[in-house]
Amino acid sequence: MCKNINILAIESSCDETAAAVVRNGREVLSNIISSQIDIHKIYGGGVPEIASRKHIQKINQVTDEAMQRAGLSFNDLDAVAVTYGPGLVGALLVGVAYAKALSYSTNLPLVGVHHIEGHISANYIENKNLEPPFLCLVVSGGHTHLVIVKDYGEFEILGRTRDDAAGEAFDKVARAIGLGYPGGPKIEKISHNGNSEAITFPEAKIQDAPYDFSFSGVKSSVLNYLNGAKMKNQTINEADVAASFQHSVFSVLTKKAISAAKEYNIDKLAIAGGVASNSVLRTTIESACQKENIKFYYPSPIFCTDNAAMIGVAAYYEFLKGVRHGLDLNAVPNLKLGER
Repeated sequence: MCKNINILAIESSCDETAAAVVRNGREVLSNIISSQIDIHKIYGGGVPEIASRKHIQKINQVTDEAMQRAGLSFNDLDAVAVTYGPGLVGALLVGVAYAKALSYSTNLPLVGVHHIEGHISANYIENKNLEPPFLCLVVSGGHTHLVIVKDYGEFEILGRTRDDAAGEAFDKVARAIGLGYPGGPKIEKISHNGNSEAITFPEAKIQDAPYDFSFSGVKSSVLNYLNGAKMKNQTINEADVAASFQHSVFSVLTKKAISAAKEYNIDKLAIAGGVASNSVLRTTIESACQKENIKFYYPSPIFCTDNAAMIGVAAYYEFLKGVRHGLDLNAVPNLKLGER
C-alpha cells in the first residue's frame, strides 16, 4: 500500500491568514482561515501594512489549529508548503519566513507554491475525477487569466488582463455605488434585485489578443454614468447599475472562455479565484457549457477565496515532481504563472 503524503500549507498573500493540512493532493484534513475583511472595510480596501501585522499575529494560531483539526503531529507530515507569490510583499514575507522556520526546525522539505496555481488546483479538491488537460478561467481581485492546464503545474496562458482584474473592477464600482468593501459579494447581492439589461455598459475587445481582458473601460463607463446622473439630479437605481455592470463583465468572461475551449478543442472548463464564487457567473458559464457539450467544474466558495487547502493541493503535485526549495526562498510579489 502506498504511503499517504501529508502536507502542511501556509497562505498569506493578501488579507487572509490560512493554514491547512492536505493528504494525497485531494483530501483536505483541515482548512483554517482567519479573515481580515472586517478590519480593511473601514478603509475601503486592503491596507498592506495592516495585513502584514495581522498575519504576524495570527499565523501561529491558525497553524496550530490546522494541525489539531487534522489530528496530526509534525512527525506525520511529509512537507511544508507556502505561497511565495504573487501578492503583497509584506504579507508574503510573513508566510514564507514562518514556513522556512517550520521547515528548518522540523527538517521537513519546503515547497514554494504559486498563488494562481493554488487557485487552479482548488478544483481538484471536490472534483476527484478532474485531471489535466483542461481550460481554466481564473478570476480574482488581483488576477484574470485564461489558462490551458496542460499537466499538473504546467500551464499555457492564452490571455490575461491588460489593466484592472475583474475583482478589482468590482471593488472600484462597488465603492462608487456606495456599497463598500469587499465589492464582489456586495454587487452580487444587490444585483439580484436589479435588471441586468437596464443599462448597456461596454464590453472591451482587444484586436491583437482575443483572449486578453480589459475591465478599465467598463469601470470608467459606470463611473461616468453615475456622475452624469448626479449632475442631472436623476434617480440612480443602484441595483440596476450593479446588475448591468456584472452582466457586462460576466458576458466577456463567458464568451472568451467558451471561444477558447472551442478553438483549442478542449471539452473541460474550470473556473477559479474569488469571483468564481459568484453564483451568477457560475450559472452563466454553466449554461454556455451545456450548449457546447463542455464539462464544467468549479470549487465550493470556501475554496474560491484565498485559502491554504488549495496551496496544499498544488504543493502535492509539485512535491511528486521533486520540487524542493531551500531556506533562501524569498517572496516574489510579481511572480508570473509558470515561473520557478
